[in-house]
Amino acid sequence: MRLAIRHETLYRYTAPLNYTIQQLRLTPRIDSHQQTLQWHIDTPGLRHAFTDAFGNLCHMLTITGNHDAVPIVVSGEVDVTALVQGRLHEKGTLSPLVFTTPTRLIAQTESIQAFSARHLRGKNSTDLMRLAEAICGAVSYQSGATAVTSTADEALHLGSGVCQDHAHLFIACCHAQDIPARYVSGYIDSGSTGHAESHAWVDVWVEESAFTGWISIDVTHAMFAGEVHCRLAVARDYDSAAPVSGIRRGGGEESLEVSVNVTPLDSQ
Repeated sequence: MRLAIRHETLYRYTAPLNYTIQQLRLTPRIDSHQQTLQWHIDTPGLRHAFTDAFGNLCHMLTITGNHDAVPIVVSGEVDVTALVQGRLHEKGTLSPLVFTTPTRLIAQTESIQAFSARHLRGKNSTDLMRLAEAICGAVSYQSGATAVTSTADEALHLGSGVCQDHAHLFIACCHAQDIPARYVSGYIDSGSTGHAESHAWVDVWVEESAFTGWISIDVTHAMFAGEVHCRLAVARDYDSAAPVSGIRRGGGEESLEVSVNVTPLDSQ
């Protein structure tokens, strides 16, 4: 499937800033099943391209001199090939054990360990999909119920959240049973789901007779990720995969406007 994507982010400030530095993870990954046909990033200031430790294509954005807004616009087209049961044929150099390291957002708690023990009875793709279904039942999708700082445990106790929370809880449950799992940020052709087109899901490591490697699961929709998903970044959690993160000097109070549009096109 060919996806046309436009993502606009606008930070506004009540007082002038004299310095902004942002790390942008807004370029589609180089993966075997997706090909970037065209991609453009439009920002003020200077951008330096680099690849981070997880193989994500990034830019460091710096803006100096007085400014009271930071607009960031990315747009382009990406061809995404369907995956067989979410299987990724990745030639990465990182050990999957890198993605068993705990973080604040996916920290183990008694509640998470108990939930994992109830709903993750094995380590194959069928068992993992059942876990995704259980998470959807336990944490209903509700925009605005949580914040980007919310942990997996907080979402589980609240019983509501968004795709980020579903992903964090899935990863934490996998880690409770020593299964490598990682966070994925990106875009989705949301169709009639009503969910945001800026999306998060997971990759989880399986060792089965038919396949050993990463499989990609959209926990929010309890399905394998595939041709409607465009991958931007993989990391341990949201903090290390966030599309935009950084610091500023000055500015007073900050407001944020985000618009994402993903349109499926006929493949050529």
